[in-house]
Amino acid sequence: MTTNTPSLRLACRPHAFAWRVMDELLRRERLLAQGGFIILALMVPSLMALAIDGRTLNGISVWVKPLKFQLSVGLYLLTLAWFIGALPEETRRGRAIRILVTLGLAASTFEIGYISLQAARGLASHYNVADPFHRLMYTLMGIGAMTLTALSPALAVLLLRHRPQAWSTAFWLSVLLGLTLTFVLGAGSGSVLSAGNGHWIGGIRSDAAGVPIFGWSRTGGDLRVAHFLGLHVLQILPVLGLVAERWASGRTAIFIVSAIALAYGAATLFVFIQALRGIPFIPA
Repeated sequence: MTTNTPSLRLACRPHAFAWRVMDELLRRERLLAQGGFIILALMVPSLMALAIDGRTLNGISVWVKPLKFQLSVGLYLLTLAWFIGALPEETRRGRAIRILVTLGLAASTFEIGYISLQAARGLASHYNVADPFHRLMYTLMGIGAMTLTALSPALAVLLLRHRPQAWSTAFWLSVLLGLTLTFVLGAGSGSVLSAGNGHWIGGIRSDAAGVPIFGWSRTGGDLRVAHFLGLHVLQILPVLGLVAERWASGRTAIFIVSAIALAYGAATLFVFIQALRGIPFIPA
């Protein structure tokens, strides 16, 4: 086996591949990519704090929530930056993208900043309405989260108007559907989440014995499951779209992408309804 081709050489050198991806993201949309990388880099001090800080909230370390949000929001910004890079240069330099990037950076900075600050103070960021200040901040968090998810369908509109020539119809459709469903499923489940007094429906109101890594309740319903599926469909569906276009072609690939999107939406809705009924995603 030889390593003469660029792809094989990169596969043999993961660090070179990582630098190549970073360079490409910065070329596609520098400000948004820089914001995503900075937020991901914040996971390092959060991990250090997790290791030395023994304080807990809802049965788990106070630093678990910042870590989850840093990973999720950082990847979200990088995903948007990648898709923006497929637009024509004139559109990328236009007013619509400047507004999208500004809103994305402002909302993500506020969300991550406040969540991390509250963790450092040992206090809850979500559902904390104990006084006027925290009620205001929780309201602003909701506005920020809605703003972030609304960027996805806004970008979908731009990609609909300016279809990238290098993209197949199946992949283009998977990106459009992924961006749109992120708002429909993510913001939809998020609005129900924020309206209550916790993400648990029945069961024990603690994350201590939840699903490993995710923390989802195993004794009752947990609205975060559907929220997670909704927020990350913009990454999952395009990956499946790439698989579909390589496994099939033309109308068959388009049909597969459409079927996957429909099934994904139905599955997310099913999980959401199950949570409302107090049924755990993965029972104990």
